[in-house]
Amino acid sequence: MTTEPNPDLPNPEPQGGLYDVAIVGGGPVGLAAAIACKRHGLSYVVLEKGCVVNAIFDYPTDMTFFTTAPELEIGGHPFVSPFDKPKRVDALQYYRKVTQRERLNVRQYTRVEQVHAAPAGFTLEVEAQDGTADAVEARRVIVATGYYDSPVPMNIPGEDSENVSHYYTEAHPFFGLNVTVIGAGNSAADAALDLMSAGANVTMVVRGDGIRNTVKYWVKPNLENRIKEGSVNAYFNSQVVEILPEAVRVQREDGTTFLLPTHFTFAMTGYLPDLAFLGDLEGQLALQPDRCLVLSEHHESSVPGLFVAGSAGYAGRTNQVFIENGRIHAEQAVDEIARQLLGAGGPQLLAEPAASELSEQR
Repeated sequence: MTTEPNPDLPNPEPQGGLYDVAIVGGGPVGLAAAIACKRHGLSYVVLEKGCVVNAIFDYPTDMTFFTTAPELEIGGHPFVSPFDKPKRVDALQYYRKVTQRERLNVRQYTRVEQVHAAPAGFTLEVEAQDGTADAVEARRVIVATGYYDSPVPMNIPGEDSENVSHYYTEAHPFFGLNVTVIGAGNSAADAALDLMSAGANVTMVVRGDGIRNTVKYWVKPNLENRIKEGSVNAYFNSQVVEILPEAVRVQREDGTTFLLPTHFTFAMTGYLPDLAFLGDLEGQLALQPDRCLVLSEHHESSVPGLFVAGSAGYAGRTNQVFIENGRIHAEQAVDEIARQLLGAGGPQLLAEPAASELSEQR
């Protein structure tokens, strides 16, 4: 349920130190949940282990979003961008401004270590950046951690070496070097093209027989053409089985292997949600066959009072849940929490100015 933004609304105070809602994760979905809480008159706190929208901060420096700016909006705040598809820097600025304008109660650099059931709802054990421990009490919890913090491991020798990363930021440091890119999805495609443009010698190693069809429609043909002309080398139906200081060992489909000279490897193997911080509660979460959580239509998990919004609940389908639908999950979850905590009819939304205020504005 969305309304026109009214940043002048105050943040409700927790009663006796007990928040109505604790939101784990300060990305776009977590921020959308915070705005919805504020407009429902629910006290809340956002607990973010890094900076606001930390996952977007970790995206490649010059990344362009797949979607348009309006589909990334939260809380009714317009996302104005000079581009049809905004860039990472545009998104960082937008979400900073929304957080500032709404005066959202976000505790940055506060890691949630464990979540436990408690008589009033939940206790969240948290740790600040300086190591200070604290506890947050809340009647309901919304998990909005996404999945970008948990790379899918390859489980091969050398994966943890200093010359390997599951994240790509920018190409400049790799000018003139041999770089191997593992994978054929959007992250791998963007990295390969950016590295090539900066003068790196790029080789892709791909398990399948081609670049994935899910790669952005303006990127896929460009990359395929660069492979055809030899600007980017590619080994399909192949996999890296070992990473050495100056090479990777590649295994072909027939089982034979060869060494590929490599200074640095980007293992763009995808990411999965990590809910280990839920402690004993994680074992109580009902799962579907594809590892997605069993969630109600309001995104409540099988643990009463524990809601999961966005891609954090979709381990087997992270490529189907994005900011544009995750933000809707957040609003639906908060609507249900408001119904549970404030009565069957739910509260009146507080985002609209009072009638007298409207008269004064005319």
